[in-house]
Amino acid sequence: MKATTLPMKSSFLTILMFLPLLLFSGCQETGEPQAHEQQPEPAAVTPEYFLLRPEVEKAYGYSHAVKTGNQISISGAVSMDDQGNPTAVGDMAQQIKNCYADIEKILKHYGCTFDDVVVENIFTTNMSLFLEHAAYRNSIYKNHFPAGSWLGVTELAVPEFMVEIELEVHKTDDAR
Repeated sequence: MKATTLPMKSSFLTILMFLPLLLFSGCQETGEPQAHEQQPEPAAVTPEYFLLRPEVEKAYGYSHAVKTGNQISISGAVSMDDQGNPTAVGDMAQQIKNCYADIEKILKHYGCTFDDVVVENIFTTNMSLFLEHAAYRNSIYKNHFPAGSWLGVTELAVPEFMVEIELEVHKTDDAR
């Protein structure tokens, strides 16, 4: 009896060990190299940093955008002047417009447009007021909307900021 239960326990343990592989092996897309295949090392890509307002960004310790390969990450744009002072205080509609105006400058720097935006995350201290003015985005995204989230937060970096918009951009090869 002992001789027959040992192989059964061994088989059961073997199945348990390989069960995760069996369950997740179907998640790979067809045509993609399997995990065990040798893949060439990607070429090293040096990040390119862009400062829209160098003095302000250095004081706060961030870059407004970082490009790595064809991907561009744009830090949250807020409604501020070149000295970092809040603008359009108390005016959600104008703060939204100011954010997109700054973002457009960054996109142009990289030879991109809002059509290249793939993710947009919006943070606001007043969601209901933001929703009243969110239709402005229709004038920004004329061909398609990016993926993203809208998040209500208790505060942003400066109390007068009501909205902050961050983006992920995929630059097509024919762009600069």
